[in-house]
Amino acid sequence: MLAGKRILLVVSGGIAAYKSLELVRRLRERGAAVTAVLTRSGAEFVTPLSLASLTENKVYQELFSLTDESEMGHIQLSRAADLVVVAPATANALAKLAAGIADDLASTLLLATDKDVMVAPAMNVRMWEHPATRANLATLRQRGVLVVGPEEGPMACGEFGLGRLSEPMTILAAVDAYFAAATPLAGKRALVTSGPTHEPIDPVRYIANRSSGKQGHAIAAALARLGARVTLVTGPVTLADPPAVETVHVETATEMLEACLAALPADVAVCAAAVADWRVARAAGQKLKKDGKGAPTLSMTENPDILATLSKRKADRPALVVGFAAETQSVVDYARAKLKKKGCDWILANDVSGGGVFGQDDNQITLVDATGEEAWPRLDKQAVAQRLAQRIADRLAAGEEA
Repeated sequence: MLAGKRILLVVSGGIAAYKSLELVRRLRERGAAVTAVLTRSGAEFVTPLSLASLTENKVYQELFSLTDESEMGHIQLSRAADLVVVAPATANALAKLAAGIADDLASTLLLATDKDVMVAPAMNVRMWEHPATRANLATLRQRGVLVVGPEEGPMACGEFGLGRLSEPMTILAAVDAYFAAATPLAGKRALVTSGPTHEPIDPVRYIANRSSGKQGHAIAAALARLGARVTLVTGPVTLADPPAVETVHVETATEMLEACLAALPADVAVCAAAVADWRVARAAGQKLKKDGKGAPTLSMTENPDILATLSKRKADRPALVVGFAAETQSVVDYARAKLKKKGCDWILANDVSGGGVFGQDDNQITLVDATGEEAWPRLDKQAVAQRLAQRIADRLAAGEEA
């Protein structure tokens, strides 16, 4: 329950603004006190009277209001809440927040607040996919801004894709989780693998794949936000180390396995790295040269199976071992076979039939375990990480109660 919690709700412009009214109603049902800030563009879609009636509080709109500033200035308004929620958060609102622009009441209080900020993006799919929006979101996440959604579906403009505002109940669940279970993994240890591995051919060449590490790094950060002590073992990536995470950098699959074993014991292990299946049996000591006799023959040997190794350990096996399976067909069938072969507890089957999975920002996940499967909506990788982290917390809590 949210009894006594104070929510500052910023409603920015966009057709999805009408959902903010339902969100207010649901927050009030949980016992939260809600104060609304309505932007000028937001007022094109919902009225101050509607928000005031549902919140039973004054609605704030103007930065340069003598009455509002004398009664409750924007600095006090920005800090009196326990959580600031921006729903909907338009591309413009996200850009202002990322750039630190303060040219109206909403952007000014977001810059002035000392409380956590949660944003629920809502925009056209092309705007969502634009590099500027992606860069702004990456900046905000790095600063600790919480992101809920968006979801995939038909839009008011007639297009279909990611960009729909999450449903009010989804946003409510995120707010509820923020207060009720802020650190459910406190005292737990988590091991996460991420990125590709580089298997040397000679001192300057190697075998690798296009894994960016975005999903593994997002999972490590999400587990840390829930209070876990996280060790992230990552292959070569261009990403910054997640905050509050112990990060171990490796190159090869063998090094990754050694680092994982060194990180045990752990309560949960999430193997999100795209580990090379094979390596050159004996890498050349010097750079291979063209000799006019054709391409060299490489003798290959199988790399260690990190997921299976962790799953089949006896004395220090993590209570929960999670693997990933990127598949282009029969996604669930192949994932179930992998679950049995590896001996892990969960497989997150990733449907990559559309191509371009490595480096992209979204995933289509089906969680497969011994009891069945659960299809998730198409989500960005940060949202996948948040959902997985909460599922892990729930599973470990249930194990303790059993």
